[in-house]
Amino acid sequence: MIVGTAGHIDHGKTALLEALTGQAGDRRREERERGITIDLGYLYAELAPGAGLTGFIDVPGHERFIHNMLAGAQGIDVVLLVVAADDGVMPQTREHLAIVELLGIPGLLVVISKCDRVDASRIEQVSAQIDELLAGGPYAQAAQYRVSSLTGEGVDALRVTLLDAADKVLERSDRGGFRLDVDRAFSVAGAGIVVTGTALAGNVAVGDTLLLGQQGKRVRVRGLHAQNQASTHARAGQRVALNLSAEKLSLEQIHRGDWLLPEWLFAPTQRIDITLHLLSSETRAFEHFSPVHVHLGTQDVTARVALLEGSSVAPGQRMLAQLLLNAPVHAVHGDRIVLRDQSAQRTLGGGRVLDPFAPSRQRRSAERLGQLQILARADGLEQALNEWMASSQTGLDPQRLERQFNRLRSTWQLPAGIRVITTRQGQLLFSDMRWQALHGLLLEHLGRFHQAEPDQLGPDRDRLRRFSALPLERPAFIALLEEALASGSVASSGPWLHLPDHRVQLNDEDAALWQQILPMMEQGGFDPPWVRDLAQATGQGEALVRLLLRKLGRIGQAHQVVRDLFYCQSTIETMAAMLLRQSEREPVIQAAAFRDSLGIGRKRSIQILDFFDRIGFTRRIGDQRRIRPDNALAQSSAAQDDAF
Repeated sequence: MIVGTAGHIDHGKTALLEALTGQAGDRRREERERGITIDLGYLYAELAPGAGLTGFIDVPGHERFIHNMLAGAQGIDVVLLVVAADDGVMPQTREHLAIVELLGIPGLLVVISKCDRVDASRIEQVSAQIDELLAGGPYAQAAQYRVSSLTGEGVDALRVTLLDAADKVLERSDRGGFRLDVDRAFSVAGAGIVVTGTALAGNVAVGDTLLLGQQGKRVRVRGLHAQNQASTHARAGQRVALNLSAEKLSLEQIHRGDWLLPEWLFAPTQRIDITLHLLSSETRAFEHFSPVHVHLGTQDVTARVALLEGSSVAPGQRMLAQLLLNAPVHAVHGDRIVLRDQSAQRTLGGGRVLDPFAPSRQRRSAERLGQLQILARADGLEQALNEWMASSQTGLDPQRLERQFNRLRSTWQLPAGIRVITTRQGQLLFSDMRWQALHGLLLEHLGRFHQAEPDQLGPDRDRLRRFSALPLERPAFIALLEEALASGSVASSGPWLHLPDHRVQLNDEDAALWQQILPMMEQGGFDPPWVRDLAQATGQGEALVRLLLRKLGRIGQAHQVVRDLFYCQSTIETMAAMLLRQSEREPVIQAAAFRDSLGIGRKRSIQILDFFDRIGFTRRIGDQRRIRPDNALAQSSAAQDDAF
């Protein structure tokens, strides 16, 4: 169990921990000289013999050191809200309580300290102040303990309650990757660099390799302490000290706020979607795009807040928002954050992380807001997936979900009706209904293309993607298309995609012109007429003849070898069969032998061979060419030779 303090400066937090543990705090020289806690203090003690060590975090109460208090408040199980009997509730009492509420710390006990300095009536007054302070909040029923650290009054009763709380503290789940936000780093003679922090998730063992800080420096765990005791492993909920080793690792490279994470979880981000709660103590509304300090773990980063559901949020109200951070951070779904004003003088509010990988575009769209509302209601991955999949139009990236929820795929229990789609860039998750709907839309848009362009065999992949305008990234669209091709619901002729029963329909004018041109091309054989010659022979314009031949090229009835020189399909098949027979005698195709068999010049022969290279019938390696037997033209030509 980790116990932390909270409360106004000089209300006796450090003295209380000394009375509970028998260990002195404020060990820094400047703290002893000034008589105040400046930075975080750490103590470990057994509250009773054999009870095991409890970790204590002493936080500063001065308003100038709230950032240090925030760094120590992460991972606390029970907080002791200390209120001095002589002073009563003070400004930092209220601010610390607000922070504790924003962080969602599970347990809170109120300690009325310095009771030896006042009479009973004053203690009752302070108790009433505390009741009023806590009323309506999550700690309204918190127990109060009247204590004097000087005389020992009430200390034993508080210790017994803490022992009882230790038995009831919910054990933090060690499922997921290890997460530790560094609060201290120092060098130990003979050991090297040591970092400390509260383990927020997962577990770690000696020998593990982790990534450190924003740059993801690879470090190895040489040794560790858990709850101030040497150990071979540590888990979530414990105070941990890790002895790290790495090439050229120096103390200057490590700062409070750095994270230690496994490689698969390392994904720095600068856009985070959150639920924002503005404290009711604020005197005015919070405006869109206001600058703030963001406290996440032990990190303190400046940012701007983009409100997603309006231009302002009133005191005490909540709203979905996006943080645009000025430096990379690490976060997962459910992390608590605290926001302070631009000058870091007061706490504004806080919230909970919904998506650490927030989009920069369409962040206020109805679809996106619906997704965030689902995430706001969800307690975990499975619950979020149940609702989220039904509304996802573009699929979900499982690797991103692993990092978003700190859950490896091997531990997921996917709801029924979810399909895993493999794309060339990884996997995506779709609901069966959505994937089937996308398949239907693809066929519908392809049919619409045929209606709009009846004289074309069909679009290629990229043109079909643009025409259909499906809300899919290209890898997901290609996966959808390949599945449709495999099922036979979409056919392909070369690069052209079409419905299986679609046939190109030339208009009457094009059909009549083709009937004039085809005999001339067939008669020309291996040396057909050029476009200009065909245009002159038919009395048509060159542009019209060229357009018709290109149209016929898309449906496989004519083939452009070089600009304005087309061969009909039968001639192409004849030349392919000649090359096949030639390759049977000698695997390497000889350009001279091919030229001689055609009876035309070398230049034209090379142009035809280049054409066969382009369509994949032949493969050129250096100055040599070989037939590609897997090519459709090669297979059809071989079948014709066999039949002959």
